[in-house]
Amino acid sequence: MRRTLRSAALMLALVGSATACGIRGTAVPVDAGGAPSRASCVVRPAHAIPSGAATVTVQLECTSQLVPVTRAVAENSEDSVAVARVLLEELRKVPSNEEVEAGMSTGVPQRLTVSGPRPGDPAGTLRLNREPGELPQVGLAQLVCTYAGTAAADGKRAVILGGPSGGTPKSYACTDEIRVHPDSADIAGSPVS
Repeated sequence: MRRTLRSAALMLALVGSATACGIRGTAVPVDAGGAPSRASCVVRPAHAIPSGAATVTVQLECTSQLVPVTRAVAENSEDSVAVARVLLEELRKVPSNEEVEAGMSTGVPQRLTVSGPRPGDPAGTLRLNREPGELPQVGLAQLVCTYAGTAAADGKRAVILGGPSGGTPKSYACTDEIRVHPDSADIAGSPVS
């Protein structure tokens, strides 16, 4: 009888300790952020920058946020459309092995192109071959934050983008919210006055 009681008490103690993990259930949804990741989001340059090459900074996605990555390019221009094309070309590229190992990716479509303004467009307008609102959310965030502050955006924190339809272009600002949450931030753009 004592053995039976002892066995029963031991079983209850084991079941109690196995099911008590210290986290209480809740009926309220909790957003605790993304799952932990082993991605470092840091790329160390593997090679020295070639003589005569220029560097540009593009925004890649890593652990659900945008991070700046410096790349070497062959040409250096101050023309806004030429700079926009070089930056877009870098964003369309498949990330290097080092970038992939650091957890980086790009959401910019491979066939996306950019050109200059049409007659009647506000100064500094860049026209894409797709409507900005039709781009993947992260890809649009990467494009806006890569262009912002560069010659592609005339040095401004916002870039004026339009699509191929000839509709009214909009101004897109790179905000902290877009950098931290490129997959869910509001990137609607605002009318250009």
